[in-house]
Amino acid sequence: MAFLDENYLLTTGTARRLYEDVRNLPVLDPHNHADAGEIVLNRNWLDIWQVEGATDHYVWELMRRCGVAEEKITGTACPREKWRALAEVFPDFVGNPTYEWVHLDLRRRFGVDQVICAETGDEIWERTARVLTLPEMRPQQVLAAVQVEKLCTTDDPTLHLPFHEAARQEVPSTAVLPTWRPDKLVDPTRSDWRDRVLRLGEESGEDVSVLAGFERALAATHAYFRRLGAVASDHGFTRIESRFVPRARAAEIYEAAWRGRTLSSEERADFQAYLLRLFGELDADAGMVMQLHVGAVRDYRRRLWQELGPDAGGDISTQQVDWVGGLHWFLNEFDGPLKIVLYCLDPTHLPTVATIARAFPNVFVGAAWWFNDSPFGMALQLKYLATVDLLFNHAGMVTDSRKILSFGSRTEMFRRAVCRVLGEMVEEGQIPEDPARRVARRLAYDGPRELFFA
Repeated sequence: MAFLDENYLLTTGTARRLYEDVRNLPVLDPHNHADAGEIVLNRNWLDIWQVEGATDHYVWELMRRCGVAEEKITGTACPREKWRALAEVFPDFVGNPTYEWVHLDLRRRFGVDQVICAETGDEIWERTARVLTLPEMRPQQVLAAVQVEKLCTTDDPTLHLPFHEAARQEVPSTAVLPTWRPDKLVDPTRSDWRDRVLRLGEESGEDVSVLAGFERALAATHAYFRRLGAVASDHGFTRIESRFVPRARAAEIYEAAWRGRTLSSEERADFQAYLLRLFGELDADAGMVMQLHVGAVRDYRRRLWQELGPDAGGDISTQQVDWVGGLHWFLNEFDGPLKIVLYCLDPTHLPTVATIARAFPNVFVGAAWWFNDSPFGMALQLKYLATVDLLFNHAGMVTDSRKILSFGSRTEMFRRAVCRVLGEMVEEGQIPEDPARRVARRLAYDGPRELFFA
């Protein structure tokens, strides 16, 4: 087997047959960080750094690990200098999925099969620059070529969404849908919380100086997202807590936060628990799926955050998540009417998350997320779910990507990993081939369609 050849990840004959059945299915992506404006405006990209490195904190982190100066990552160096710096250290990325994703992009979208290194960097720059001028290398055309049928971006409720409105008319081949993500509104101890709440009030036309107005504003933006086709909300938690909190208690905390009083950790937790219930009610009433991403500690590297701000590659995973106690009240409160997808960042939490899903028919395990989004991480998750829960009920792939070009490479990696796992099970005599084929198609397309887009 050669590097990224037709049998990439497909270690058995059965896996190769299964993959032929799913490789050309349309792509449904319920969670990513694509820019709707980039898709609607549909302009050609300028260079290979723009499409592979300019927005990708996976790439940034690995470049830093290799000693590349920040000037050539997020700094003032020109794009070609940044690409050369990336090419020089790219051989050191071997074993990390980023190494495979970027090379898959080069092969599938540019027809470039060279291996990235210092010696090939300039030639790859020139070859890709010529391809990037072609009409078929604009965002909408790339999405159509990859057969992206629907994609769900991740969006702040305080923002108007003109590009999502325009996409309904101007993006014919792909449905570009927003996802309601109120993370920056749930923590009253944030220094910018009051400003963000005021923006929410301006966007919704509600008086947010009291809890009732805040609730109406949240509901108004939630309904606005739904009118634009939103099928899900998304919520990120370092740790998750749920319990019944009386509305009077939440109103007291809100008033204190609005007036600028420092809240105790208990008040903060109570307010977030109250909002989690509210969010669940909004999603249940609208028939939307609730996605919970749990276990990321944001901006852990302080200097990076101080110099570059959030989402710069300074986030880490934590084991300090009480899934059982944290979700117990919420899952029992919404047992039945609300579809919930759980994403765990620490893979040692998978046994707990999988058994929670096994206990609640309305709970699903989401794709191997972030640091686990690799052939190893995917196989680990798929094999465990097949053993403990039902692999058939896996929520399917999400690209979690900021790069249009990687929709294809990340989806391809997932589908090949699924077929590899199922193919091994067939050839080891665990299951017949026909049920394996049905599960492969389920994870690749039918499952996400039913869960998110039915």
